Amino acid sequence: MSTMSKVSVGAKRLLLGRPFRSDRLGHTLLPKRIALPVFASDAMSSVAYAPQEIFLVLSVAGLSAIALAPWVGVAVAVVMVVVVASYRQNVHAYPSGGGDYEVATVNLGPNAGLTVAAALLVDYVLTVAVSITSAAENIGSAIPFVHEHKVLFCVMAIALIAAVNLRGIKESGAVLAIPTYAFIFGVAAMLIWGFVRIFVLGDTVNAETSKYDIVPEQDHLMGLAMVFLVARAFSSGCAALTGVEAISNGVPAFQKPKSRNAATTLLMLGAFSILLLLGIVMLAQEIGAKYVLDPVKDLAGVPEGYQQKSIIAQIAEAVFSGFPPGFYAIAVVTALILMLAANTAFNGFPVLGSVLAQDRFLPRQLHTRGDRLAFSNGIVFLAIAAVGFVVAFGAEVTSLIQLYIVGVFVSFTLSQTGMVRHWTRHLKTETDPDARRRMIRSRIINAIGMLMTGTVLVVVLITKFTAGAWMAILAMVLLFIVMKLIHRHYSSVQRELDEAVEGDDEVLPSRTHSIVLVSTLHLPTRRALRYARATRPDVLEALTVNVDDRETRKLVSEWEDSDVTIPLKVVASPYREVTRPIISYVRRIRRESPRDVITVFIPEYVVGHWWEQILHNQSALRIKTRLLFEPGVMVTSVPWQLSSSEERGKRMQTRYIAPGDVRRGFTSEEKTR
Repeated sequence: MSTMSKVSVGAKRLLLGRPFRSDRLGHTLLPKRIALPVFASDAMSSVAYAPQEIFLVLSVAGLSAIALAPWVGVAVAVVMVVVVASYRQNVHAYPSGGGDYEVATVNLGPNAGLTVAAALLVDYVLTVAVSITSAAENIGSAIPFVHEHKVLFCVMAIALIAAVNLRGIKESGAVLAIPTYAFIFGVAAMLIWGFVRIFVLGDTVNAETSKYDIVPEQDHLMGLAMVFLVARAFSSGCAALTGVEAISNGVPAFQKPKSRNAATTLLMLGAFSILLLLGIVMLAQEIGAKYVLDPVKDLAGVPEGYQQKSIIAQIAEAVFSGFPPGFYAIAVVTALILMLAANTAFNGFPVLGSVLAQDRFLPRQLHTRGDRLAFSNGIVFLAIAAVGFVVAFGAEVTSLIQLYIVGVFVSFTLSQTGMVRHWTRHLKTETDPDARRRMIRSRIINAIGMLMTGTVLVVVLITKFTAGAWMAILAMVLLFIVMKLIHRHYSSVQRELDEAVEGDDEVLPSRTHSIVLVSTLHLPTRRALRYARATRPDVLEALTVNVDDRETRKLVSEWEDSDVTIPLKVVASPYREVTRPIISYVRRIRRESPRDVITVFIPEYVVGHWWEQILHNQSALRIKTRLLFEPGVMVTSVPWQLSSSEERGKRMQTRYIAPGDVRRGFTSEEKTR
């Protein structure tokens, strides 16, 4: 093995670890305690910024609108309860890992399923982009270097999370468990202590922004304008629901019983999300926290150069006043959960991509598992796509957030519609009274989920379309078309192969015509001639192209003086080309004998270093590439190992030790002798 190969393999093993055997797949499955941080990081991170988005939108109409924030939070929580209850039905009914895609495909048809798939894939990419840029913004407020190099920081963070996931889903879950649980319990402790201080101890707890008044952009909004504003705040707050669908796509990753464990994890995720979301919104309202787009312009009385803190940071600062470690602990775990929120997408996207690849809507490479039994190609593809979005939008959260959550509510709505049809279909044939009651209850839950998520989808489209949601919709449409084209290609190839099995391949060729390509009469050429003769063709001839008269005359003379009995044909090449004359000669034989099979033998050097490959075999590569497009032509490479390749082959030899050999006293050296 060359030094470069050793370095690359060593680096791969250092980053990813040793490869797992396929029969170790069961050891990579997740218990609930690890599954929760794996699939909840996105939902938990949404809790960190969804309340802030509610306050930001309502601040447009001033303090009177801010008073509606708790009610908007309650509305979001109600939708969360319904969505969680609905998806618990999904994971029991469809545990194979297709999630929303499978539900929509089975019950609404392939186009609906593909629409859901396109929406989810785009949303997963945006989840990574938004969460990483949000983390960069939070960390950048404390570390100026990160703020000045946000794009670079985001690219490096995405690469790091991708590398962690390439090590395997269980290992990535173990890495994420500590920061995820730290965020959940840290924020919960902050909220409990804040409410205790206010309502039990009677302390005065005020946010730093409570002393500033909001300068409203639109004062005294009434009627439809106020309804639209509240609807927009509600749609922004619904970002807290992102990540709920990931569990239905990741059921195969759970330990048995898979469906029950997935449903329990989904329940825990919903409970934590709702409690933290409502707690943050209500405590922020209680302490007078405000969040605006431009604090210098939108807050009256702020000093010049005032730097606005996030809502969760304002709460932590007020609740832990006099105890800085508490404030910094919340700041650290919030930044970590925002950065690691991308992990939910890194678990959902590859699994969904694998299912789509199996159904021939995406390249088959996405279906295979890598060294660590993770869907490595899907992880790498997601990382590259997310980096593309981050670079294109300059790592600006404000720009990326407008593209967000459209896809997830498209999948929510179609999935719940599909589940209603699922229960309706089964009720037509089910006769057991207990089973019918369970199905009717499930259908009611999914019907409510369908109505609610459909309503939210309409609100999101109306309030966010012109702000940037149209780009997400365009991306979904383009992805839908691409997946259709991929499926059409695979289907056409399958039809062609099926027809070939029933047609031409059943007719045996009348004769075999073998051609050995010759440039000089040396050992590789002689080996190719011997091998071609051993195949016992009906016609065997050697072929050379005259690109240099002197060299060709020398070859012909050597050929006549040698013991080779195979005839040598010389093809003229007035323009000193090699490939075209060979192709023309082969085509001429095919025209004269269309039922003959032509086999072209090409002598090739096998080299041990990558730079040697550049110096050899280029003509052979071009000839092979062209001949592969010729019907009725077979191409055979006849290798000749150079000394460098022999040395490499010896270093790459693996000495196999069978079970029990060591116990019986056999060593690897003894077995190879």
